[in-house]
Amino acid sequence: MSTVTLHIERFDPTVDRKPHMQTYVVEVAEDDRVLDALHEVRWHQDGTLAFRRSCAHGVCGSDAMVVNGHNRLACILLIKDVGHEITIEPMRGLPVLKDLVVDMRQFFDQYRSVQPWLHAEPPPPGSRERLQSPEERARYDDTTKCILCAACTTSCPVYWSNDRFVGPAALVLAHRFLFDSRDEATAQRHDILDGRMAAWGCRTAFNCTDACPRHIKVTQAIEEVRRDILRGGD
Repeated sequence: MSTVTLHIERFDPTVDRKPHMQTYVVEVAEDDRVLDALHEVRWHQDGTLAFRRSCAHGVCGSDAMVVNGHNRLACILLIKDVGHEITIEPMRGLPVLKDLVVDMRQFFDQYRSVQPWLHAEPPPPGSRERLQSPEERARYDDTTKCILCAACTTSCPVYWSNDRFVGPAALVLAHRFLFDSRDEATAQRHDILDGRMAAWGCRTAFNCTDACPRHIKVTQAIEEVRRDILRGGD
């Protein structure tokens, strides 16, 4: 076991005028995760500490937060990889509800705005299912990995300064359906994405790619969306 010092940004809108840092010292094992350290605080020192978590295995994306200045998932980030002096803050660019919990409604509204679902007419009665070759499926495989944690979007400097920008996560999901060979709404998707608050809002800072816990090539996906718009889907 070893000692870790956590500096956690605290904010309770019912009593606080502005956020403040609070320090906790906990004992953890070297192969423990940042989430384990937060549990130690919540379960044994301060039950008022608020943060999200669900699966705790890097799949649900609910425990994204800023750890030592970088957007990360607390459940897959090991203590030994960040050191024994850890600063934890809520994700930037979204309203803070309490402590490390941010309001995700804006994020999900922007996600829905790109219509992240398949547009396709039902196949004729008695016909086979919509077939797709391995090559066609591989075309958008990378962007199917998104878990909607918002780590990419809340690391984006464009998003910080303009919350009308849909953000990297929405564009990643737009890519996933734009390049699906079964989808029949290319023109409609281009109309949605062809604007300064969508595909052309990105300034290629690569923060989003660095922040993605699933290692999605986010910036590349956005660039591929732009090229498809310019080509008209050909």
